[in-house]
Amino acid sequence: MTVSTSSTSPTSPRPTLRLAAIGDIHDCWTATDNALIEQLDVDLVLFVGDFGNESLPTIRQVARVPRPAAAIYGNHDAWYTASPWGQGKRPYDIHTDNWFEQQLELLKDLEIGYRYRDFPDFNLSAIGGRPFSWGGSEWKYKKFYRDRYGVKNFADSIAKQVEAIEHAAHDTLIFLGHTGPTGMGDQPEDPCGKDWNPIGGDYGDPDFAAAIDQAIALGKHVPLVVFGHMHHNLRHRSDRLRRCIHHNDSGTLFFNAARVPRTIKIDDQTLHQFPLIEITDGSVTAINLVWLNADGITMKTEAVYRHS
Repeated sequence: MTVSTSSTSPTSPRPTLRLAAIGDIHDCWTATDNALIEQLDVDLVLFVGDFGNESLPTIRQVARVPRPAAAIYGNHDAWYTASPWGQGKRPYDIHTDNWFEQQLELLKDLEIGYRYRDFPDFNLSAIGGRPFSWGGSEWKYKKFYRDRYGVKNFADSIAKQVEAIEHAAHDTLIFLGHTGPTGMGDQPEDPCGKDWNPIGGDYGDPDFAAAIDQAIALGKHVPLVVFGHMHHNLRHRSDRLRRCIHHNDSGTLFFNAARVPRTIKIDDQTLHQFPLIEITDGSVTAINLVWLNADGITMKTEAVYRHS
């Protein structure tokens, strides 16, 4: 197993750990976002995947993020590779210009799918769930996962994630997935609820849920699970947004960070959205969505969660 570690932080340790959890990017990450991340002075950046359809320009910018970071790939990041349908639409020649393999090389120091990354300055490890996940109870991309990871089913996938948990250096774990785990409700408005026909059903990853449960059973402290995939705008209704926060009985906070699009135009300005998470004394105490303009001025703030 390849292990990626970080031994430096942007500042000396602070009482409150500040994270940026970047939801589905879909080509909306540029050098401006890297500059804004530096200005926000966060300790750690978490990317939940769907950078684009095997989008090398976007991946190049993500790889330059100027803070300690961890990332996982989403289903769009294997759009032309994981399925026969996608391979038939592939806009490049894999023999001369393989976008998929190039993105893996560009992000190899940050990506943690089926792996872990230790952050000793923060006394925690980040654990990656199943990369390139589409979600749901069906085992998809069978040949892709078998050939690339030696994973043939959900049981194999659980074992890969548990191996990462057991090898991580720290007992405080943050889990990072593209699709969230099962168990947060089966309504279309739930964090991983199915909002397309037929409406309803829990479309989370059962293997991700099992791995998180196993970590807790092993005595690990899991304050936070971050994921995306299911966008905040619902497909079947426009009068409300998807529920993005969930808690379990062990005190873990689950956060769906997929606000899409993550940049919006207001008048003549482009606003860049960043979900900012605060962890104090081992618990998530606040999540705020902030929108900055290109000059770094905060134009809008939305309080998503406050510890009560």
